Amino acid sequence: MTDTPRQLADRYVHDLADLDTGVATALGLRPHDDRVPDLSPEGHEQRDELARRALADLDALESATGEGWDDLERRCATLLRDRLGVQLEAAAAGEHLRMVRNIGSPVHAVRGLFLMMPTATDEDWACIARRMAKVPEAYSSYVASLEEGRRRGLHAAPRQVTTAVQQLDEWVQGDPGATWFHEFVGQGPEAQRAELTAAADAAVTAVRDLRDYLAGSYLPSAEGTPDAVGEERYRLNVRRWMGADIDPQEVYSWGWAEYRRLAAEMGELAERLLPGSTPVEAMRHLDEHGRRVEGVDEVRRWLQDLMDRTIAELDGTHFDIAEPIRTVEAMIAPPGSAAAPYYTRPTLDWSRPGRTWLPTLGRTVFPVYDLVSTWYHEGVPGHHLQLAQWVHVAPQLSVFQTTIGSSSGATEGWALYAERLMDELGYLDDEERMGYLDAQMMRAVRVVIDLGMHLGLTVPDDSPLAPGQTWTPELATEFFAMHSGRSRAFIESEIVRYLGWPGQAISYKLGERSWLAGREAARRAHEERGVQLDLKAWHMAALSLGALGLDDLQTELARL
Repeated sequence: MTDTPRQLADRYVHDLADLDTGVATALGLRPHDDRVPDLSPEGHEQRDELARRALADLDALESATGEGWDDLERRCATLLRDRLGVQLEAAAAGEHLRMVRNIGSPVHAVRGLFLMMPTATDEDWACIARRMAKVPEAYSSYVASLEEGRRRGLHAAPRQVTTAVQQLDEWVQGDPGATWFHEFVGQGPEAQRAELTAAADAAVTAVRDLRDYLAGSYLPSAEGTPDAVGEERYRLNVRRWMGADIDPQEVYSWGWAEYRRLAAEMGELAERLLPGSTPVEAMRHLDEHGRRVEGVDEVRRWLQDLMDRTIAELDGTHFDIAEPIRTVEAMIAPPGSAAAPYYTRPTLDWSRPGRTWLPTLGRTVFPVYDLVSTWYHEGVPGHHLQLAQWVHVAPQLSVFQTTIGSSSGATEGWALYAERLMDELGYLDDEERMGYLDAQMMRAVRVVIDLGMHLGLTVPDDSPLAPGQTWTPELATEFFAMHSGRSRAFIESEIVRYLGWPGQAISYKLGERSWLAGREAARRAHEERGVQLDLKAWHMAALSLGALGLDDLQTELARL
């Protein structure tokens, strides 16, 4: 019998890495693992059975020793029970059998494996060749799950399918031998050129086959599937991505109040930046006349310099940043990615650092105003500082608490809190503040339209657009565009994302709300004891808690 919840959780992670090569590669546990994910119903069932065994072991452990657990063990047990429990609920609902969306899907996970693999040695490249040659196997197993979903009448909505088809088409565009896969293996050693090229050829064929299956077979059967998932599926997915249950109407009303607050603040700032303008007009002005970076490689270097400088300035003043965390790499996302920037975690042994990724969407000119706070979000003090700190403290917690046990509420909430913190610390000038407020507005709008579209809610009476009407994707797109400096392509990509990933989009603002409430509760508790809250110490203690569901986060933060 495992002695503690943390030991049980770590055993589960290592057993899962044996089953799931994506987990193994992400964590750096099997450096030359050349398997591809088994995305079939049988592969999902194996992982679910592992979760059921871990929960049974946790039940037995709790019966035998639960009353003697300290806070570390208690938090780990709570997290393990919550994360594995909701995973099994989602499996029972067949969520994995209709997993088609424009970001974070099995389609993207297979290609993403290669971006996480080491490339320093000939053996690294030999492993890449072996794995890339198996891409057809991965996508065949994925099709098997979609076919089982079709058999059960569980489909993704057509909007998700057509978007995935467009993305897959972009992956294999270009002359033969010049696709993304061929460009990737072109970085490998000349002595392995034949094997690498053959592997890329196989991967491209698999991508085309998947594209043709989705367009020709799956899409016709998905016709009529609604974009909206309804309240039951929505609340299940909120628990999956946030570790929280919500009152949808309370969250909707709060999100609308945040939208109104931010609209007023942006209006005041727009008047300073360009007198007589609306916020969107001010941002269009900044697109043309504000500071900018020209060139894709130039913007990558600029973002790298921003992160390096921010780490140097924050370390020792507002955070204590451990040596391995001081390295983060700015990267350009591969073509065919969704529009939103993202972050990938370091491996447990730090052999692959944390990385921020910028999708260019074909652009070569990048206004600075909407990059700065976004990279505080993705890099430092946002995702990188939190998730790399978790790797740093993994030996004291558990690998589960610091990697796969995380949920979007605590992580995206911290990243949004990090943007606000940099504003509080005076790091943003007026241009950059407009970008920060634009990002905040986007997250508030997300709350409103994500709930509105999926639950069929009514547009509030004081809305500048369509008051009293029921939210639709088309209304949501227009409302978003009225209040955002982002491009139309970005906004349309975001709407597809929300519809395909129900409940995830609201985790940013709700997570930030919990972080702010937890900080305020800790401040009041310190004042009641006659001492002032040491914010640097509080930040580091909070970042060392590891993963928590949003329902538990605020309580734990208040105790620090």
